[in-house]
Amino acid sequence: MEKRAMDRIKKGDTVEVLTGKNRGKQGQVLRVLNKKGRVLVERVNMIKRHQKPTQTSQGGIVEKEASINASNLAPVCGKCKKGVRIGVKLHDDGTKVRVCKKCGEELDK
Repeated sequence: MEKRAMDRIKKGDTVEVLTGKNRGKQGQVLRVLNKKGRVLVERVNMIKRHQKPTQTSQGGIVEKEASINASNLAPVCGKCKKGVRIGVKLHDDGTKVRVCKKCGEELDK
């Protein structure tokens, strides 16, 4: 996936799922997989894995998050409290900041 599309979502952001069985759910980004264009979101897209016991962990059915395509996610604006489109604003010192297109609120603090 193109790098520019992945700049929308960063680790620690709160995002909303736009499509699929988890539509409308919000969660925090745990990990961004840039090369695959996918994102791991906390408590979203849960799957069950059958795991063999090891010396450190007990075996059984483990529930964990599966990755979701970044195009199916929208960052949540702190002011609007829902998934929004974002733009990039350039500060005087040359730093780029992500902003909400609806209200103009900065997403990077």
